[in-house]
Parts: sequence; structure tokens; C-alpha cells
Amino acid sequence: MEIERFTKLISGRLRKHPGYRAIQQIPGVGPILAAVFVAEIGDITRFPGPEQLASWAGLTPKHHESDTTVHRGRITKQGSRLVRWAAVEAVQRVGPHTRPGVVRDRVAARRGRNIGVVAGARELVELVFYGLRDGRIRRLTPATPA
Repeated sequence: MEIERFTKLISGRLRKHPGYRAIQQIPGVGPILAAVFVAEIGDITRFPGPEQLASWAGLTPKHHESDTTVHRGRITKQGSRLVRWAAVEAVQRVGPHTRPGVVRDRVAARRGRNIGVVAGARELVELVFYGLRDGRIRRLTPATPA
């Protein structure tokens, strides 16, 4: 009873949110994952760009630099665990014909499945950033190789 009431309340509030409707156009992102992105990220204007959102979600590699030596490690996993989870879940379910799917498969062929999934999730978070900021998604089709 209470769950149904809160589900209707949340869906009623999010239905009017332009970013919520926009990010559902991304393959793999349905109403539940879109609600997770909107609720966890909040005001998208606090991030200057998609790189900062990906870093906040913990989807960027650790970076250690000393003089001319640069070491890149595993992803930081700092920030929002829910956004990271939602992005990884969404990218695992997309086909190879989508933009995150192309990135996932291309990186997975070189570096392994898990690293490819994280790279695809980072691409998906970039699409989420622009969807929440602009209220529409522009780059859904994969880039054609040159």
C-alpha cells in the first residue's frame, strides 16, 4: 500500500522533469534507472562538464604523477555508488549498435570485458550529463570510424 503510494508520488513528480524524460531515450536506461540518475545527481549545473560527473561517480582511473612518470590505476570508486551501479547496469544491457555498446565492445576487445563495461558506463554517464543539462540527447548513434 505505502510502496504504491510513493511510487505514484515519485512518478508524478518526475514525469514533469525534462531531464528524466530525456535520459530515458538512452538505450538501457528505463524509468527506474532514470529516477536513480535524477535523484542521485540532483542539480546538474554543479558539474562543469561530463568529465567531472564521471569523476564524481567514481568511473575515472586513479592518477599518480611524479615529474615525467604517470601511473594510471583502477577506477577510484569514490562518489556515488548508486550512479556507478546504474551506469554499469545500463551499459551491460545495451546492444553493440549503440554508442555505449560500441565503446564497451571496442575497449573489451583490447583490455577485457570488465574494463570495457566501465568505459561504456563512462560514455553513458556523459550522455546522462547532457540529457539532464539540455533536456535532450544528441549523440545516441555511434561515431563512424574514420
